[in-house]
Amino acid sequence: MGSSEDKVVAVILVGGPTKGTRFRPVSFNTPKPLFPLAGQPMVHHPISACKRIPNLVQVFLIGFYEEREFALYVSSISNELKVPVRYLKEDKPHGSAGGLYYFRELIMEDSPSHIFLLNCDVCCSFPLPDMLEAHKLYGGMGTLLVIKVSAESANQFGELVADPLTKELLHYTEKPETFVSDLINCGVYVFTPEIFTAIQGVFTNRQDRANLHHISSFEALQSATRSVPTDFVRLDQDILSPLAGKRQLYTYETTDFWEQIKTPGMALKCSELYLAQFHYTSPHLLASGDGSKSVTIVGDVYMHPSAKVHPTAKIGPNVSISANVRVGAGARLINCIVLDDVEIKENAVVIHAIVGWKSSIGRWSRATGDYNEKLGITILGEAVTVEDEVVVTHSIVLPNKTLNVSVQDEIML
Repeated sequence: MGSSEDKVVAVILVGGPTKGTRFRPVSFNTPKPLFPLAGQPMVHHPISACKRIPNLVQVFLIGFYEEREFALYVSSISNELKVPVRYLKEDKPHGSAGGLYYFRELIMEDSPSHIFLLNCDVCCSFPLPDMLEAHKLYGGMGTLLVIKVSAESANQFGELVADPLTKELLHYTEKPETFVSDLINCGVYVFTPEIFTAIQGVFTNRQDRANLHHISSFEALQSATRSVPTDFVRLDQDILSPLAGKRQLYTYETTDFWEQIKTPGMALKCSELYLAQFHYTSPHLLASGDGSKSVTIVGDVYMHPSAKVHPTAKIGPNVSISANVRVGAGARLINCIVLDDVEIKENAVVIHAIVGWKSSIGRWSRATGDYNEKLGITILGEAVTVEDEVVVTHSIVLPNKTLNVSVQDEIML
């Protein structure tokens, strides 16, 4: 074990039920961070990556979901990884930096020298140990993980300019209207405890502005309409932008995969990325089968040990099958996520789709989607029944529906 000054804690922001509305209908009954990608809850992937950080003493999840929704998962992942994982519930949203500050005393309990901050809805290889080493060499207050993207897509994210030699963050702007740079913020950071002083500085400045008495009524009205709550601090606009170019923030570029998980369609793409990564990190999680005595597996597939799949079924590539799933004879599954307790009957086909918990797809039925169509992949909410010989194409079906006729390009309310 390293010396006390080497201690590291990690904080993962998980949001809350008022966020992630684009993730419906699969987030109606399950918090988005617990939705499975490649057979593991979304939040499991950054937590597992944190386990590789030297001298990690604690992982905190910060959000405003009810504690009971995370209790079981937090207990099991702590035992599995042998690292204390703790869920901290905000009384209200405090912003990406404000949430960190709100729990500063708990985060600093072990006197860590470095604090990782990650967003739960980021999918990447999380090169955290390498990032930490670079951060120590830079000697700054914080280091951002960054990646180059196409110039056309850059303005959907925080764009930044970094010194090509020193890697210092020189300029940062969130979702600019005009092109600034093809280098974007990945939403993964490492800081020294000085970050708390910087956040405190934002609070102080706001308080000072609020206390200015010599201000015209018009200016007061203008500032009131612009203002955000005093204790709501955004990492990007309130910390990164003002501190850029002041030799306090640096960048670490990844050339590996990176995506943001905002929609179920993107979750399916990210499940594929994580399945591919399992070749290097967790090959034991990938299913295998040659079709002679067991199911035929094509490409990368995760299959829960409790799933029952008929030997004549053909599965993959990019398929994730959860607990207690039953797949009948001759079924074909490609590029899909099948959640707990689903039944897929004989000769059914599922392609580019998410099949919700306790749903059923009948004999000779099809559930298919297409990323390029308006509604994208097909999504069946919880407990949806697709009867025999029914075709569901490019559609979203809300929970507890029964389909006895074929549908295309529809949202079934």
